[in-house]
Parts: sequence; structure tokens; C-alpha cells
Amino acid sequence: QVQLVESGGGLVQPGGSLRLSCVVSGFTLDYRGVGWIRQAPGKGREGISCITDSDGHTVYADSVKGRFTISRDNAKNTVYLQMNDLKPEDTAVYYCALDSRRPDSCVYAGMEAWGKGTLVNVSS
Repeated sequence: QVQLVESGGGLVQPGGSLRLSCVVSGFTLDYRGVGWIRQAPGKGREGISCITDSDGHTVYADSVKGRFTISRDNAKNTVYLQMNDLKPEDTAVYYCALDSRRPDSCVYAGMEAWGKGTLVNVSS
């Protein structure tokens, strides 16, 4: 059974940085896209970044482009999200997710395996 566990969230001041990790167990990341989705208080979910395996293609939402970087280490079955220049509007629960049925998918709506999330709070 696939399990995803996020870590690395916390309280950070505006302009600060955090690195989130998503460790996947029970399932190989080979040929799988992995995405990061966030949900801010009182708002809907927003897909913010995804990375494929076959060519390492990355996608970013406009809201985080230039500030966030997604990467992966298949040997560790782990995906990372480096977040720089954090803003109060980045405050949210951050989830990693993947589609276990379609290879290399970065379609957020098809991602059925999710972690429980990690809270990022950007505040002075």
C-alpha cells in the first residue's frame, strides 16, 4: 500500500526559506510524477508544482514560480520542495500526491494517493 509522508513545515518569517520532503513507501517512484498541492485556510486546494521522472520535467503555478523548486531522489524515494522568499500568502497545509495508475502523470486531479500534509505558517 502506497504511503506518502510529508515533513519540513513550520513557522517562518516572511522572506525565509523551508524545504519540504515527501517520503514515499510501498511504491516505487520510478516512472511516476509527484506533485505538491496546498490548501490555505478557508480556500480550495491549489496544485503548485509537479515533477515527472522520465525527463525530470517540472511545472509550477504562477504563484510560486521563481521562488519554489521541486526535485526528486528516486534512490531515496523522496521528493523535495525548496521554498524561498516565503510570503504570508504561502501559509497553507502542503500535501504531496501521486497518480499510481498513470505513468509520469502531473495531472493533479488524477492523483489519488496523498500524504496527510505538513503545515507551513509564514508570519512575523
